[in-house]
Amino acid sequence: MDFLSSCQPYNQYLSELILRSDEELAQKALHSSEAFAELYRRNLKAVYSYQLARVGNVHDAQDLTTQTFLAAQEGISSFRGQGKFAAWLMAIARRKSADYFRGKRSTLPLEKASQVADSSITPEEFVNQQFSLEQVAQALRRLSPERAEAIALKIFAGLSVAETAQVMGKSEAAVKMLGCRALKDLRKYLATTCE
Repeated sequence: MDFLSSCQPYNQYLSELILRSDEELAQKALHSSEAFAELYRRNLKAVYSYQLARVGNVHDAQDLTTQTFLAAQEGISSFRGQGKFAAWLMAIARRKSADYFRGKRSTLPLEKASQVADSSITPEEFVNQQFSLEQVAQALRRLSPERAEAIALKIFAGLSVAETAQVMGKSEAAVKMLGCRALKDLRKYLATTCE
């Protein structure tokens, strides 16, 4: 038996992991580091983008992202599969950023989130996005912390309304209201700055 044919069962196992849902992988991750590695690969960008949006600098966002995944790996047995894995993970990310800001007033320097690489845009599009993102970041700083949090979870972490509600410990109706009010405030502020 040569080396490549001896790797075939393992490669097939890895291929099967890719086809599983996050919730199935979370159950497998109790006993499989490969399953957790796949969860990490799938959710890294969302967690990092969220942390970067919250703390505003790359170094701290990287640290908080690492802390989030370490806590998730240590606590994977507490994931019961009753909701989406992404919501469970983002609740950990939210707690880690809350720990970071404990004792401080939380601000949202979202202009730093533009540093997440996107090679599919042209330099001109990047400049336009940067300008717009700076305006939006200024406007977001004027929102209440709950409204800004709801927007950060939905936009930067990519969570649904139900998942955002789960993470924030609020009803879906409350999250929808926070989002609507936040967007209304953002529109009003952006309209005055663009005139």
